[in-house]
Amino acid sequence: MMKKLATLIFFLSIGFMTSAQDEYLSKVQTLDSTIETLYDVISGEAGEKRNWELFKYLFTEDATLLPSGPNEDGKIGYRAMTPDGYIETSGAWLEENGFFEKEIFRVTETFGSVTHIFSTYESYRSESDDKPFTRGINSIQLMNDGERWWVVNIYWTGEREGNPIPDKYLPK
Repeated sequence: MMKKLATLIFFLSIGFMTSAQDEYLSKVQTLDSTIETLYDVISGEAGEKRNWELFKYLFTEDATLLPSGPNEDGKIGYRAMTPDGYIETSGAWLEENGFFEKEIFRVTETFGSVTHIFSTYESYRSESDDKPFTRGINSIQLMNDGERWWVVNIYWTGEREGNPIPDKYLPK
């Protein structure tokens, strides 16, 4: 009896995982759906949980996230982290404070399986905010393996005094 129950639980859990994987797979079938999911999965009101499983599903196994900008001495640098590292350093803050990142403009270049996107974004604390608290550009490298899109790297920097977003990367 216990063996039958264990077998039933095993197959039900596989069915659930397959269902979640199928749902996730639909979010990475096109370049547009992949980028939309990337922005959506980190966005939400204060107190709203994020789907970190889906977030990690977007990335290759060795993907890197690289925020860049000036340090306290004003010297430009960057910090490299994995998707798990991003969740560890930013996940709680995003959920506690509310954060919405919205793409406002995109430039896309593709050669073979390699795609590079310069994605201009605006960040808000709440979806109801009228003005962003910051803007910047995400440089996103993606790969299509013939079955789906993968985020390989995201390297970004924010707009700041002395570093405005050029007009060519803003909506017309």
